[in-house]
Amino acid sequence: MARTTKPLVNTEVKQAKPKDKVYTLSDGGGLQLRVKPNGSKLWLFDYYRPYTKKRTSLSFGLYPAISLAEARGKREAARELLAKGIDPKEHREEQARISETAHNNTFRHIAAQWLEVKKSKVSASHAEDTWRSLELHIFPALGNIPIHKITAIKTIDTINPIAAKGSLETVKRLCQRINEVMVYAVNSGLVTTNPLAGIGKAFQTPVKQHLPTLKPEQLPTLMKTLTVANIKITTRCLIEWQLHTMVRPSEAAGARWDEIDIENNFWNIPAERMKKKKPHTVPLSPQCLALLELIKPISSRSDFIFPSDRNPRAHTNSQTANTALKRMGFDKQLVAHGLRALASTTLNEQGFDGDIIEAALAHVGNNEVRNAYNRAEYIKRRIPLMNWWSEHIEQAATGNMSLTGNKMLKLVNG
Repeated sequence: MARTTKPLVNTEVKQAKPKDKVYTLSDGGGLQLRVKPNGSKLWLFDYYRPYTKKRTSLSFGLYPAISLAEARGKREAARELLAKGIDPKEHREEQARISETAHNNTFRHIAAQWLEVKKSKVSASHAEDTWRSLELHIFPALGNIPIHKITAIKTIDTINPIAAKGSLETVKRLCQRINEVMVYAVNSGLVTTNPLAGIGKAFQTPVKQHLPTLKPEQLPTLMKTLTVANIKITTRCLIEWQLHTMVRPSEAAGARWDEIDIENNFWNIPAERMKKKKPHTVPLSPQCLALLELIKPISSRSDFIFPSDRNPRAHTNSQTANTALKRMGFDKQLVAHGLRALASTTLNEQGFDGDIIEAALAHVGNNEVRNAYNRAEYIKRRIPLMNWWSEHIEQAATGNMSLTGNKMLKLVNG
């Protein structure tokens, strides 16, 4: 007849005294209280491991931190796992590993992983701007919090001070970026849901404002102001280069000599430098070639056409043109990116094909087949457009105020 173990009672556990040697008190079902000579009492669960059938023990913790009732609850949970063929010890170790991983996966750590993926879809300058905004506004409060502990309330509290200043565009971008991080975490299996999906609704919607630009009839004013402005020749070249080529500020500032195909008069910008990660070719007008000749004595020893003043091995800052335009009196009237809008408006008013203008501005549509056709075919049709635009700029510079049309200016500034 099988021996029946009498369950322990609280008084028995509490009053168990230490002896010269370790001894155990059994509660039945594999649960034991091990009493050591130093007086410590440890709950153990004895069981046979699934598959190997080897006997082992699992610690439930010390008494009285773990009461008799709690030890029995742990025993039942372990027995349920065994009934399913799961080793309780291996299960605990796995849960501990998952918990440790979850706590090590801070918001900043996951954001860094997300950005590495995003970098393949955006320009380097956009990725840098994204990370800088998170470092400035989000990481100080949320960066070290495990991703699974990020809540809407904490996040809204973090963003509220920015909204209170009226920086609603910044709030909108931050909400978008942190949501992308959380979606990445969900898709990576780090969290099951995104608790930040609706936080954008907690803030006012910013009124959409177009980037400041000039009207086509104000182009002569820009060229005249550019002529008399107290700015460096490289900065003026940069502004005119961006105006003629219709590229984005970061693409102009980062222009490299090895991107110039002087034999065919093309500027080939690689995909990694473009906003939409698509390579872009700019047909170079005679005026653009003249700008290159003007800047060559200054920057030919650098990899970059417009090198940084402080570090010739790096290119000038993408905000250089913006800063110059502001100092020239165009604050809130024109930004460097607005030069593209000026070109677009002028070309559309002149009746140029809208698709050709969009291709010149490197605007990418959703149709990949059409985009490929655009790159292959539109390049030929863009040459006369680019030449017309450069000639229009030169004509707007009444009295040869453009660098590309003033040989004397080239000699003086060279």
